[in-house]
Formats: sequence, C-alpha cells, structure tokens
Amino acid sequence: MNTAYNPTVAAAQPVTASKTSIKNLPINLFGSVMGLAGLGLAWRLSGQYYGVGGTLGEAIGVLAGLVFVLLALGYLTKWINHPEAVRAEFDHPITSNFFGTVAIAVLLLSAVAGPHNEWLGQALWILGSALTVLLAGLVVSRLLSGPQDSSNAVPAWLIPGVATLDIALTGAHMPMAWAAEFNLFALAVGAVLALVFFTRIFSRLVHETPLAKGMVPSLMVLVAPFEVGFLAYTNVFGEIDRFASVLFYFGLFLFVVLSVKVFRRDVPFAPSWWAISFPIAALSNAALKYAHAQDSTVLTVIAAAILLFLTVALTVLLVKTLISLFSGKLLAN
Repeated sequence: MNTAYNPTVAAAQPVTASKTSIKNLPINLFGSVMGLAGLGLAWRLSGQYYGVGGTLGEAIGVLAGLVFVLLALGYLTKWINHPEAVRAEFDHPITSNFFGTVAIAVLLLSAVAGPHNEWLGQALWILGSALTVLLAGLVVSRLLSGPQDSSNAVPAWLIPGVATLDIALTGAHMPMAWAAEFNLFALAVGAVLALVFFTRIFSRLVHETPLAKGMVPSLMVLVAPFEVGFLAYTNVFGEIDRFASVLFYFGLFLFVVLSVKVFRRDVPFAPSWWAISFPIAALSNAALKYAHAQDSTVLTVIAAAILLFLTVALTVLLVKTLISLFSGKLLAN
C-alpha cells in the first residue's frame, strides 16, 4: 500500500476547527486564585516584617478576588449550560480532586479580606471550611468504596487533604467560641490525610510509570503538605518549635529536588501549570515567617529569593493564561 503524502487528498479532507466554549473551562484553573492569594499574603508578610511590599500584597489580593469572581461566574455558567461536563469532571478519579482548589481559594480569600472587613473574612472562612470538610469527606468515601487504579495515585490526591490544613492556616484567629476546636479537628484530619496520601503517591512515583508530561507541574503539590502544615501548626499552637522546623526544612528540600523535574522546557504551557503556584506560595509564606522568627540573615535571603521567584513565575503564568484566553486556545476543545 502506498502511504506517501498526497496533497490532493489532504486538501479534499475536511478540517475540523476547534470550538471555543465555556464548556471547556477547566476546574483546575481555580488554582490561579490560590497562587495569587498566596502571593498577596506573602507580600503582606514582607511588608509587616521588613516594610517592603505591603501595598503590592494588598493589590495582588484584590486581583485574586477579582479572578475568583470571574472564574466562579464562568464555572457557574458552565454548570448551568453544560451540567454533564461538570459531572464528568467531578466523577473523574483525578480531575475531581481539583474541586478542592475552589474551597482553598475561598479560605485564602478570607485571610486576604479579613484585615479589611472582619465580617467578610469570617463569612468566607465559614463557607470555605464547610466546603472543604464536605469535599474531603466525599473524596475519602470514594476512595474507600472499592479497589482503585494505582495509576490514579497522583499529587492531585493531596489537594482535598491539604485543603483541611488550610482551615487551620486561615482560621487560627477566628473569634467564634467553636473555632479553636474546629481548627484542631481540621489540623488532625489534614495532617493524617496528607501523610497517608503522600506515602501512597510517593510509592506510585517510585515504583510505577512516570507521570504524563501534562501532569508534571503537579509534582510541586508534594511540597504543600509540609509548608501548609508548618503554617497551620504554628498558627494553631502559636510557636515555632523543632517539629515546625522539621516541616519547613523538608518542604524546602522537596522544592529544590522537584524544581529540577518540574521546570523543564519540554513541558508545554497548560492550565495545569497553575498547580505550582500555591505550593510555592505556601513555601514563601513559611520561609518569611521562619526567617523572621529565627532572625537569620541566610534564611531571610532564602525567603526573599523564593518570594521573588514566586512573583516572576506567577507573572509569567498570568500572562500566558491571558494570551491563551484571548487567542481562543484556553477554552477550545
């Protein structure tokens, strides 16, 4: 059989054009809100500790809120017009974990808004906490319902577990009488789930086939349990002890190791790249807090370097996402 390229036949074949539709809005794009909110909180900390970047942090926080509103309206429209697409994402064993990014985004925005409007901050925290506990319960129940495909044990599994840690991270100073016990509950659930899921994911990465290139950026999610855990633990107990130091340093170690694997030119841009944003934002906030507590010049330089790297990385991601949106590629099927 002659399989040579025939320009006449090729020209006669119909070309299917990509269609742009809100149906194709991916749930994992809410990770951008997590990253931007985390970046804003990091610059706010920098302003509090070192007098640099406080105003920038508040501006980034406003941007995070705006992006969340736009994404929420877009995804609500998708839900109304294409409920089958939303159901498919929620039923998918991997994509379903990214619904946790919505709950985490609400929790982080509660921390962004709290200093400016106490009532709004508390309302967002309660809403985010309720969504987080509900989602964590659903995910765990699904995993315990029967045999799971081991190839689905990917870093995104950690998102619902890490989400419960974010309750304690953002709610340590809530004035409600029940908040202290609820934060301990959230810290307990998040810590154990993160430990169990991290162990299973690490085993899968070591013993089974590598992740597809499109999922490589999500490797950075492995940093999140340790840095979010550090922030949640120190917020709840009010001190940085040796255990907190262990959490911080292991998260920093993982960031260095994983950066070599994640930041590669052969991994093309996609919304999945936003998976790097919140873990590094959590590391940045943790590094700033730890450096300030230890009053160490070396640690301060490391914290500043991480914050600058995060700022540049999210700027690049934001620009690439906007280019992809306005070119029609982001919502194309």
